[in-house]
Amino acid sequence: MINVSIIEDDPVVREGISGYINQQEDMFCGVARDSVESFLKVMRADNLPDVILMDIGLPGMSGISGIKIINDKYPGINIIMFTIYNDSHKIFRSLCAGASGYILKNTPFDEIKKAILIVINGGSFMSPQIARKVIDYFHNGEKKIESPLTARENEIVMGLVDGLSYKMIADRSSVSLETVRSHIKNIYSKLHVHNKAEVIRKSLTGEI
Repeated sequence: MINVSIIEDDPVVREGISGYINQQEDMFCGVARDSVESFLKVMRADNLPDVILMDIGLPGMSGISGIKIINDKYPGINIIMFTIYNDSHKIFRSLCAGASGYILKNTPFDEIKKAILIVINGGSFMSPQIARKVIDYFHNGEKKIESPLTARENEIVMGLVDGLSYKMIADRSSVSLETVRSHIKNIYSKLHVHNKAEVIRKSLTGEI
């Protein structure tokens, strides 16, 4: 039996998918939670899911940030992003973070099951619209566009996008508060912005 977890903050969507999965003979929904934080609180090393269906726009930590946290803590779990977002920036941030698949919320239940089975068997699954985005991305040469930020600075930006305070970002990145402030100053300079709202906007619109 395939153990599937769901991280989705919309209760109607969450219950609908978990109900469908529990009706299948070869899989079941072990955990369904509304945030990465609440999911991690109930995870046990002796009962880990095989696959996680996870939204991006979640309360608290974003789904993209959640990929790295979950993979670091529990390596080997297949994570499929399940979201309304179909912009190239979020798609590639998710895939680079370690997602095994990316499907949209209008995906039929039988296609969701197909996605789960494909990633369990070592493959990757994307909704047709997402696959086209990936192809267009490379055809248009967008892969040549590189962020001016370092890996650590991008990590700081993700903290801002997640709505974390400087102290919370420092704790999550295991650095001092002064180090975070120094990174923020460098980020503002590199992006030619003056406040964190502009940084968040650039991140969400795919400009960095």
